Amino acid sequence: MKGRAPSRRDLLRAPTLLPSACAIGDTPAVVFTDRAVEAGLQNARNVSGAPLNKQTLLEEMGGGVALFDYDNDGWLDIFLVNGASFQSPPGARKPASYLFRNNRNGTFTDVTQKAGLTASGWGQGCCVGDYNNDGFEDLFVTYWGRNVLYRNNGDGTFTDVSQKAGVAGSGRRWGAGCCFLDFDRDGHLDLFVANYVNFDPKQAPRPGEAAYCRFNDLAVPCGPQGLAGGSNLLYRNRGDGTFEDVSEESRIAFPRGPSSPAFVPQNWRPAGSYGMGAAAADFDNDGWPDIYVACDTAPSLLYRNNHDGTFREIGVAAGCAFDENGVAMSGMGVGVADYDGDGWLDIVRTNFSDQLTTLYRNNGDGTFHDASLAAGLGVNRKYLGFGALFFDFDNDGWKDLFLANGHVYSQLASLKLHISYKERRILYRNLGNGRFEDVSSKSGPGITAEHVGRGCAFGDLDNDGDIDVVVNNLDAPPSLLRNDGGNRQHWLMIKCVGTRSNRSAIGARVKVSFAGRERIDEVMSGSSYYSHNDLRLHFGLGAAEMVDRVEVAWPSGLKETVDNVRANQLVVIQESKGVVKTDSFRARTK
Repeated sequence: MKGRAPSRRDLLRAPTLLPSACAIGDTPAVVFTDRAVEAGLQNARNVSGAPLNKQTLLEEMGGGVALFDYDNDGWLDIFLVNGASFQSPPGARKPASYLFRNNRNGTFTDVTQKAGLTASGWGQGCCVGDYNNDGFEDLFVTYWGRNVLYRNNGDGTFTDVSQKAGVAGSGRRWGAGCCFLDFDRDGHLDLFVANYVNFDPKQAPRPGEAAYCRFNDLAVPCGPQGLAGGSNLLYRNRGDGTFEDVSEESRIAFPRGPSSPAFVPQNWRPAGSYGMGAAAADFDNDGWPDIYVACDTAPSLLYRNNHDGTFREIGVAAGCAFDENGVAMSGMGVGVADYDGDGWLDIVRTNFSDQLTTLYRNNGDGTFHDASLAAGLGVNRKYLGFGALFFDFDNDGWKDLFLANGHVYSQLASLKLHISYKERRILYRNLGNGRFEDVSSKSGPGITAEHVGRGCAFGDLDNDGDIDVVVNNLDAPPSLLRNDGGNRQHWLMIKCVGTRSNRSAIGARVKVSFAGRERIDEVMSGSSYYSHNDLRLHFGLGAAEMVDRVEVAWPSGLKETVDNVRANQLVVIQESKGVVKTDSFRARTK
């Protein structure tokens, strides 16, 4: 068993240094407000088939969000994955995804066409990473059909290099969650792609036509049951701009297959797993990235890195495949963080309505136990969760939890049941004792407003020291949830730049020590539901005005420390060179 994490009362025993800080047990008020219209995002309407009477599974899934600085100006930009429609009239303009450039004043400009991000189709997930180590973040987008890799040209434009790079796929798969990772630690980013199901709209039954096409006696689109699961993919970066499909030799394509990684029977075939959300992180603290995949109506997967170019799937043995009753949930999104402050990464997974959001607490050895009820997540069971984010919304030093919700059955919209089609978001405040409190009702209209939420991502969009959220809403414009009040307590943001490691520093583990406490985080690509968060790491510091030590464990194996770092600034740490830049962002407080 792990030791007890410091409680919120322990955290606040330090002298109060900020005039806005509240008494012990209280937190400064934080309100989230949807600023999408003011920001200029109101015309970025998501398209996903028929809005009011969806007929197929594909129309229900929606797309992700990526928050990344594509032009290296120090401000996060917004990419929104878009879908398509079966009902578009001949000659109609096909929907495309959206890229919005940050204007640095709270507004954004649509630069999609100028940037060359013009591919259309049934877009699903997205992830970001500098795969060619040229200093500019590249973008990968999954589709039902061929996937797309956009190479960042460094001049505000992107080039579709999917076919040349070897990652477009066969065109017959349903690409879902994705993440860049350096699984062999050679300094070049590799790429993992989860695949959902094998789907053909021409052969798929319509609502009510089969056993899996009814919900509470209501005819609805058929779920994944009855369809073959898609097999996951791993591409190894050759270092020359191209990738090699190593799914089978790495054993990614054989979850729960033969026990020996060196031997695969001749008649063995890649196994489907109904993969959706995916995240790569070091769950056993051995310095090598593992991969977690949330699976729909099937046991979720944990691929443990064997350090030799292969993986072993251990989800069941590691305790993160089922719920505490041994039941496979309808997993959607994945969030990863050390929520209890013990130095080990934990996992949250969103599930279907009437299923509990699953919180897997790390046992301190890379295995997990279901802590959902013990953590207080049993108060909400009726919501269907998609996006999942761990982030410290009030800068008190504890990772809180945000969930984007929305049902899949549009047929519910006109009915009055215990569940609804549009649903509010959920914001859980971390109490610092292993439990969470639902603070949704007092966290502003951006949380309580009802939408059909799908992918979501977090990052400090206005560089003011607190974390904002963008949600991609099905059949509607996105929501930009601005954090008002989160920066009343202290914070530190760290950007890691690799030299021997991959330039994006994906896989770098950072530990900060302040006021007698330690917090870790890891630079990750992908996660949530089909989405990608800010690569800069954000640490809430509570009342602490100084970080005693910052320790970085780079993917290359190099370890560095920086002492006595002032709070309320961005610190850029370059591998082997230490701090190369700081920025206080003018210390703005909203």
